[in-house]
Amino acid sequence: MAFVAAMAEARHHLAAAQPMPAMRSLQRAHVLGQRDIGPHLRVHLLMLRAAWALRDGRELRGQLLRLVLTPIGHLSGRLPLGNIGTSDVSPFEPMALPPDMAHLLNDDKL
Repeated sequence: MAFVAAMAEARHHLAAAQPMPAMRSLQRAHVLGQRDIGPHLRVHLLMLRAAWALRDGRELRGQLLRLVLTPIGHLSGRLPLGNIGTSDVSPFEPMALPPDMAHLLNDDKL
């Protein structure tokens, strides 16, 4: 549920030509959805769209790289828990989970 809500919020912001708030929602969705390849890839595709709207070349390149790395990460079982998925952090760096997300991830009620 929380993943679906974060994605819906991101889509709403993108439709309203608000890519920065969309990216913040997508960071949350990334943390919540990265354990499953389908949702994980959908987040990165929307992040790519937001990067395009922002005209942010660095983020565009970062999202293209992450779209390639995501299947490899799933196949190898090496996904950095808590990583927000944007190009300003390493795609290999685990990050601390905010308490509300840790609770959601532990309950598996995404």
